[in-house]
Amino acid sequence: MKFVDEATIHVRAGRGGAGCLAFRREKYIEKGGPNGGDGGDGGSVFLLADESLNTLVDFRFTRSFQAQNGESGMGSNCTGKSGEDMVLLVPVGTSVIDEETGVVIGDLTQPGERLKVAQGGWHGLGNTRFRSSTNRTPRQTTPGSEGEARYLRLELKVLADVGMLGLPNAGKSSFIRAVSAAEPKVADYPFTTLVPSLGVVRTNRLRSFVIADIPGLIEGASEGAGLGIRFLKHLTRCRVLLHLVDMCPVDGTDPVDNARAIINELERFSPTLALRNRWLVLNKADLLLPEEAEEIRERMQRELPWDGPLYVVSATERQGTEALCRDLQNALDIIWEMERLDPDLAKQEQLVQDRMQREAREHIQALREKYLAGRKGKTPPGDDGVADDDFNDEDDFDDDDDDVEVEYVR
Repeated sequence: MKFVDEATIHVRAGRGGAGCLAFRREKYIEKGGPNGGDGGDGGSVFLLADESLNTLVDFRFTRSFQAQNGESGMGSNCTGKSGEDMVLLVPVGTSVIDEETGVVIGDLTQPGERLKVAQGGWHGLGNTRFRSSTNRTPRQTTPGSEGEARYLRLELKVLADVGMLGLPNAGKSSFIRAVSAAEPKVADYPFTTLVPSLGVVRTNRLRSFVIADIPGLIEGASEGAGLGIRFLKHLTRCRVLLHLVDMCPVDGTDPVDNARAIINELERFSPTLALRNRWLVLNKADLLLPEEAEEIRERMQRELPWDGPLYVVSATERQGTEALCRDLQNALDIIWEMERLDPDLAKQEQLVQDRMQREAREHIQALREKYLAGRKGKTPPGDDGVADDDFNDEDDFDDDDDDVEVEYVR
């Protein structure tokens, strides 16, 4: 299944039916009076969150949707039939944005949540409505109003409590396999993970949280390099960021520099996201001697500097993963309980998430415009007289990767 996390569609609600102009005509009733019925209301367009879906791929091929029009009124005071509403199924975690105004219409974050995105047209009035003591034979009717039409941008962001980030081959997929039932692909080459994977971590029979494996970032991800610009936005809904660092990189790079590179990318992409609660996890400790691992741990705290939670684990050997998951569960339970007791904290959290998502959209849109300007030759040339275009692949902003078939594990 293709993982598509963004799509633009056009929705149009149904038009209201026109009112009817009619008079009662029966034997022995010379002047029966008006009996034109009203038209029917046009159907509206709704989006419905369906937990069985995990991609917006259906909207990549069919982009225009219209609800049914209302029928016109008829004689004998018969009202026209209302148009049926159109219900479009979308994955849980879909944000709906008005493409023309940039206004966020709503977020579908709960299974079964329903959102009206286009209001159906109102019915027209038949001439019966205009009968009065001074106008016994009205010939006035009204047409039905047009249904609302909109261009919508649908953005899917995975709903997870904990989001993992780090360079390729930092061990994120191995970690999620070790602590949950999810089985993302694991291999010894970069960008093994091409789409986010979700796993449920159960710390006991009644307590659990959802963790997301985000594809590996590289330096320059916030400017469109690699897969980062496509998936960084999925971290905006996570309550805790788990930053995995390879303690023994095969390319010989410095773990401290690698950790600093990811932090810099977060700050460039969204300053608010960079301030999110983030835990540092040093992975692959089984490849080092205990004193070597301790030295890297001390350097991390000293040179970054880092004063937040820091763990040393081995995902493949499951060393330290149980304690880490237990601490994550306790931290999340405290957050949830505080928000349950204080509704203002929940509102504040929603404002923070809205700000992160707004910064992400603005950043991505700016990069998209820069990319398109470069493609059209509008970017000012550099010293070599060639247009300075940071993007050399049209697929940087194309979510429909025809050459990548992936499975989305939830």
